[in-house]
Amino acid sequence: MYVRSFQLSDYAEVTQLMENSLSEQCFHDSMEAFARQLSWDSSLVMIAESEGMIVGVVIGTIDNNDGYYYRLAVDPFHRRKGVGKAMIQALQERFVERKVNRILVPVDAHNEPVLPVFESLGFDMSSFTKAFKKLSIVAGT
Repeated sequence: MYVRSFQLSDYAEVTQLMENSLSEQCFHDSMEAFARQLSWDSSLVMIAESEGMIVGVVIGTIDNNDGYYYRLAVDPFHRRKGVGKAMIQALQERFVERKVNRILVPVDAHNEPVLPVFESLGFDMSSFTKAFKKLSIVAGT
């Protein structure tokens, strides 16, 4: 498995992965923000690939010079194999390269199930924020 930047040719496969990996409501809620992030800065969308298949995606964004992990999705058959952690670390490197002030995980009902993955990588309560609906990729501003 390796992690790389999103490419336009990944769109259909990533969309299918998200539809299969996220709840119906989460998928619906995420697609507009995903499209908005791709139009603003697709280099903050990281893909995990294994044996030629996309098995994970993490969507990041920078808002007011803070880096945010917007959405994390891993194919159900590839969970608990380090895919999420690898993507989180790769995006963290991007945030550090961009010299963001801090790196945060916005918390909503959809992200709560993946918070333990972030905690296992050293993120703590100060890394989690409820400012989810204020993010530009969500609000469209």
